[in-house]
Amino acid sequence: MTVTANRFNPSGSRIELIALPAIPLVEPGADLAALIATGLEAAGVRLQPGDSLVVAQKIVSKAENRYVRLTEVTVSGRAREIARVVGKDPRIVEVVLGESRAVLRQAPGVLVVEHRLGFVMANAGVDASNLEHEDVEVVDQVLLLPVDPDASAARLAAALGECTGVTPGVVINDSVGRAWRNGTVGIALGCNGFPALLDRRGERDLFGRALQITEVALADQVAAAAALVQGEAAEGRPVVLVRGLTWPAAAPATGASALLRPREQDLFR
Repeated sequence: MTVTANRFNPSGSRIELIALPAIPLVEPGADLAALIATGLEAAGVRLQPGDSLVVAQKIVSKAENRYVRLTEVTVSGRAREIARVVGKDPRIVEVVLGESRAVLRQAPGVLVVEHRLGFVMANAGVDASNLEHEDVEVVDQVLLLPVDPDASAARLAAALGECTGVTPGVVINDSVGRAWRNGTVGIALGCNGFPALLDRRGERDLFGRALQITEVALADQVAAAAALVQGEAAEGRPVVLVRGLTWPAAAPATGASALLRPREQDLFR
């Protein structure tokens, strides 16, 4: 897929998104860098300086063995109370609570929390989709987010550098819902190698006026673009090569944690 832009890329107007084939189902302990290198070879491409890779959170969590077996979960009274309100399995609610700092909203079918890492999201990212289950109709295990997605992105970037000779930028993305809008969109949970948040304050607009508040969530935009070719169901395309992305050389590389708005500046909770 090719996306044409006007002013987003400071020094270019073309970004390529290439979903890598031949990425198998990931098992705990899997060498993601080696799997991605095989996917690059199958796609007929080699990493070039300036390339970035967007990697679905799910395969990172699988490789890091972030599974929880529901038969091993002890359910608290609080989890049972919330489960009655939201209509969810109380064992899954217990797992969500264990990954959360606070419950922000609860209603039938909806449990919005502040994740322990600061993300505001449904179910703390705890998910059962695209996991192996003994019975396809029965959820017997769930998957958590990586312990530290920025650290996961940094380790993967370094490992790819070792096995390919080129260290790419890495974004770990996931799909989340948004307040006031229907549908999900890709966001960055982890980032390494480029500025997750690009500060453009002080730059001039078309008419010479200085930008006052413009900060670009660059990692989120890359994550959302990659989600277009990753898919959301059975596509099996968890890794996307992003080529042509540029940013000002002086912009410091930051993790995705830079995208989290400080609570004291949050007007919506």
